[in-house]
Amino acid sequence: MDARLISALREECKDDERKKSGTIVIEIRRSALVRHSPEQMFDLVDSVEAYPKRFPWCSSSTVIERDGNVLVARLDLHFAGLRHSFTTRNTAERPHRIDIRLVEGPFRSLDGHWGFTALGDDGCRVSLTLDFDYAGIGGSVLKLGFQGLASRMVDDFCRAADQLHG
Repeated sequence: MDARLISALREECKDDERKKSGTIVIEIRRSALVRHSPEQMFDLVDSVEAYPKRFPWCSSSTVIERDGNVLVARLDLHFAGLRHSFTTRNTAERPHRIDIRLVEGPFRSLDGHWGFTALGDDGCRVSLTLDFDYAGIGGSVLKLGFQGLASRMVDDFCRAADQLHG
């Protein structure tokens, strides 16, 4: 698939807010069409150990547990001028899906998934769904910072795939 066509087909889905248990939950929905296989994109997203080398917003990552299709990892991120750490438990269904669940961090809630859908031999559709709400003081500033970061993650992973796989 031509790179210009891929770029033209990238989708920007709107962010949304919804009420859940009296708090406002931010919903991020992003997707892109890429000329890489679902396996390549899955492996890129699943290799959290490499995030600090690939993405300026990740200062460090620690794999706490990797057992079969389950990964528990801590990410140390910097955005909105601050550093934030959180741990998620990711359950994978290679090469189709990675489900994300919060273990600990500055969120009241964080749930989501990455999806990788084959488009014949031409590439795949990469999608990210994240629902989150911050806990504690300064929540609105942190929400905006994380919302901005989460909104650009699909594009960041697509660029990293282009660098890795051409």
